[in-house]
Parts: sequence; C-alpha cells; structure tokens
Amino acid sequence: MTNSATTEPTGAVHRTTRDLTRAAVSGWLGTAMEFMDFQLYSLAAAIVFNKIFFPDVSPAIGLIAAMATYGVGYVARLAGAVYFGRMGDRLGRKKVLIITIVMMGVSTTLIGALPTYATIGIMAPALLVALRLIQGFGAGAEIAGATVMLAEYAPPPRRGLVASLVSLGTNSGTLAASGLWAILLAVLTEEQLLAWGWRLPFLLSFVLLIFALWLRRNLKESPVFEERPDVVDGVALTRGELEATAAATGEEDRHAGTLEAGLRQRKGRAFFLALGLRFGQAGNSGLVQTFLVGYIATTLAVDRAIPTDAILYGSLLGFVTVPLVGILGDRFGRRPMYIALTTATMLLAFPLMLMIAQGSTTALMVGMVLALNIGVLGLFSLESVTMAELFGSRTRFTQLAVAKEIGGVLATAIGPVLAASLTAATGSWWPIAAMLIVYSAITLTSAVLAPETRGRDLVRLEDAA
Repeated sequence: MTNSATTEPTGAVHRTTRDLTRAAVSGWLGTAMEFMDFQLYSLAAAIVFNKIFFPDVSPAIGLIAAMATYGVGYVARLAGAVYFGRMGDRLGRKKVLIITIVMMGVSTTLIGALPTYATIGIMAPALLVALRLIQGFGAGAEIAGATVMLAEYAPPPRRGLVASLVSLGTNSGTLAASGLWAILLAVLTEEQLLAWGWRLPFLLSFVLLIFALWLRRNLKESPVFEERPDVVDGVALTRGELEATAAATGEEDRHAGTLEAGLRQRKGRAFFLALGLRFGQAGNSGLVQTFLVGYIATTLAVDRAIPTDAILYGSLLGFVTVPLVGILGDRFGRRPMYIALTTATMLLAFPLMLMIAQGSTTALMVGMVLALNIGVLGLFSLESVTMAELFGSRTRFTQLAVAKEIGGVLATAIGPVLAASLTAATGSWWPIAAMLIVYSAITLTSAVLAPETRGRDLVRLEDAA
C-alpha cells in the first residue's frame, strides 16, 4: 500500500484503504457464507434430512437420497461458473457478486422454511432439490468472484496476503456451521431437533445475507476492470466492437499495441496449468477432510470424535497457515512456495499416514493437522492469488471459476470414492498416501511448468502463459 490513505493496485484507478478493507471483508464473508451453507447442508443431510424429507424409505436409502440432494449442488456449480464467469468478465465483478450472494443466501434461508414430507409429501424433497440447484448455481461463481475481486484490489506487493483472506473464509464458514450443529445436538432432544431445531441454522443465515448484501452494494467495482482498455462505460466491448471502434477513430496502432495480445492469444495453456494447480489442493482436501474421517472411524475403529476434532484443530491452525503462506508467496514468489509445499506433502505422505493409521491418538491428530495445513490449506492460500494472476483480465473470471469447479469435481468428488475402493481392495492405508503423492505431483508439475506470476500487472488482457 503506497500510504495510509490510498492504494493503487494497477493502472490509474485509485481506491482508498477503506475501499480495500470493504472488499476484503466482503470477499471473506461471501466465501464464509458459501462454505457455511454447504457445511450446514451436508451435516443436515447426514443427520436429519433422511428422516424429514425421505421418511417412507429404509434408513439406508433415505441417507443416500439425502446425500444425492447434496450432490446436485455440485452439478449446478459448474453451470454457474460458466454463466456468471462470462457475466463478470463482460459486465463487471461487483454485479455478479451481488447476484451470487443473494442466490446463495435466499436459497439457504428458504431451506429452513421448507415444509416437510409429512406436510406436502413428495413436493418437499422436490423443493429441496430445486433450492440446492439455485444455491449451487450461485456458489459456482462466488469464491471465484471474491478471489478475482480481492486480487484485483490488492496492492501488488501484498497481493498474496490480501487474496488469502478468501481462503480464510472457508475455515470461518466450516467452523461456524459445525459449531451451530454442535450446539443444537448438545442442547436439543432428537424430537426437538426433528420438529424445529434443524431449521434454525438455515434461518439464521439470513442475518449474514443482509450484512453481506449491504457491504457489496456499497463496494466499488474492481479497479482492474475499470482500467481495462476494452471496457467502455462499464461494459467490455466484443472483438467486433473493438475493431469497429479502432477503425472509426483511426486508432488502429494503439489498439494493435494494447489489445492484440489479449484478443489474439490462443487460450488453453494457462487454463490447464491452473487446473493442475487446483488438482492437488482439491484432491488432498477430499482425502484429508472427507475420506479420512470416515476411514478412521470405520476401518480403524477409532472414535469419530477424534478425527473430527483433528479437522477442527487443523482448521484453527489454518488461521495462521493461510496468511503466512500468502506472505511468503509475496516475499519469495508463487512457484517456490508451490514447489516447497507439494514436495513436503509428497515426502511426508507415508510418514503422516503411518502416524494416522498406527500411532496413538495424539499421533493421529498431529498427522491429520499437518496433512491438512501443508497439503490443503497452504495450497489453497497460494491458489487464491496464483490462479487470478495466471489469467488475463478479459477472461479471468470465467477461466478461474471453470478451472476451480472442474478441478473440484474431478478431484474432490471422485477422490474419496477411489480411495475407498483401493483401501478396501488392499486392506491397507497405503493407497491413501499414494494418492496424496499423485495429487501433489500433478500440482508440482504444473508449478514447475507455470511462469512466475508474482507482481504481474493484472490489467493486461493476455494470459501469463
């Protein structure tokens, strides 16, 4: 930041320290809401939804049906990433972030107001699925939009630190949702929980929506979007409009020098590099935060509270890890940090899994906390800024959102299923360590092939690769 009053991230558009603070809080809060909404739903699907929305089937089938409604949200996320990503690149980041926060917040609140199967029959689960689709459609662009906005607001020397606040939102939302459900389970009887208690977390999210909407309505547009040479009166011109404007004003030379790289660059390389960077974090997250909890409780016959507590402690430590990695990335560069974290994950995969599978309770918890912070949260901190820097400003929102969602589906959704199959077939824990190594190796390879992006001018229309 140039001084205590103003910051000039890129170009000539100025933003005050208050503007930057508001953007940071808005990005953090929106991401926290996204992860809180999804964690609220995932816990509700596992605990109560099979009983109140699918009561006429066996418990096992009811649980499968409840989890299926959880899964449809991920299907909608990719569609939302494409639709809102293109809108954000064309009409601005702020407009999209207002729409996505409303879609997520309203749909989450309405879930808490849904009538149950006992009241309206089959329409109850049908409405639940519809709200999940709306929620997922908005969420598909929320974290990408918040990442883009923060990266484009941040002063280049501190871009990694500022952008890492998006990653902190994931911890905040997950912890808030888990805490709310822990309180409900502790103070309510099962009858009270099924009758009305499950609704409270969803209805309370409306308060966060109002605050988040107020923040975003008063948030100024990204200074990078306003400074883009292809944006006129707040709208990005199409290629045909740009060529017509250049011809009409006799500014062919200026447009050729300013716009040619962004308009004529062949797309694809930066996208696949970003997808590779995403793969390690998303894959490791699915293994550590999802699969390991169930594996430890069922296969290793350890009290489920132990791995759950380990994730809780690991998430709390993440409030230190995430900004620290952001600071180190600003100091030493994105590539060196990616190489260091992925190499560490690969080297520690077997020792950490040995601690988890064969060690004491303390060793198990330490192993999970380290795996979470090194192989998941540390990489997420880097991902928040590096993927934004890889893409040119003309298609940054779209490419970042789609890369995040495709990587999430391929790695996070498929990884736990594959891990379950391999551990069942081998009767051992070593496939989990092997998968951590493979996922991390994919990200390591992408980091080695990617250019260093630290300090890159984000107004540039072309991709970094």
